[in-house]
Amino acid sequence: MTFGRRLRGAVAARGPLCAGIDPHAALLAHWGLPDDADGLERFAMTAVEALGEVCAVLKPQSAFFERHGSRGVAVLEKVLAGCRELGALSLLDVKRGDIGSTVRAYADAYLDPRSPLAADAVTASPFLGVGSLDPMVETALAHDAGVFVLALTSNPEGRRVQHAVTEDGRSVAADVLASLAAGNAGAGGAGSLGAVVGATVELPPDVDPSTLDIGGPLLVPGIGAQGGTLDDVRRVFGGAAGRVLPSSSREILRAGPDRARLRDAARRTADAFSVLTAPSP
Repeated sequence: MTFGRRLRGAVAARGPLCAGIDPHAALLAHWGLPDDADGLERFAMTAVEALGEVCAVLKPQSAFFERHGSRGVAVLEKVLAGCRELGALSLLDVKRGDIGSTVRAYADAYLDPRSPLAADAVTASPFLGVGSLDPMVETALAHDAGVFVLALTSNPEGRRVQHAVTEDGRSVAADVLASLAAGNAGAGGAGSLGAVVGATVELPPDVDPSTLDIGGPLLVPGIGAQGGTLDDVRRVFGGAAGRVLPSSSREILRAGPDRARLRDAARRTADAFSVLTAPSP
């Protein structure tokens, strides 16, 4: 089954939530854990065990594991295996982008099921040109995996690039979204190629909810601690809001290390956004 269809099923069963696993130093301290590989493993596996049976998607941020070297990457492998065991889809947040054989090697590392770092989907950067990601997209589709491509991010520096106008008169963001929509054509609205669009972004003039409806999922970070709300999602995404997969990390993780509190925090967020994916009466 394609990633797009598996994601649709997971959201229907568990609600629309992508819970981030971001074990940065401040959260480790908040949990009373040391900022080392042992603290990392206790933090990450507690989060997986608490959330893996209730969340549609878990999104480990690779950088926070890589900073602990080979032991940290070994923990990341355990996190991805834990997601599979507990039934949550894994979205590995790596934001990779390169060309040729290098981007193909990234794809083999993260999307080929024979790799110990294999995930159900990854995040990717298109700013070497959307076409530079073709080997990653090809690998993902060959293995029924997904790729979420940065389109409109909420950091202030992103606007200079993403709102820039290309030679054909479209904004860079609109060009990225159009490429993803083309890649999802024929998937019956359950495409495996998604876009990353921040919850509080300002849209360029040539992007509106119809442009955001790419026939696949829209990963929306910035929910909760970063200020994004259900009202923001409705305002930005309009008729495309039903495709939104809200992503929250700190708001949920700060409820730990108690597993019950972590699950409750995740359920509250998923319940709040379920109105977006609920069928019309």
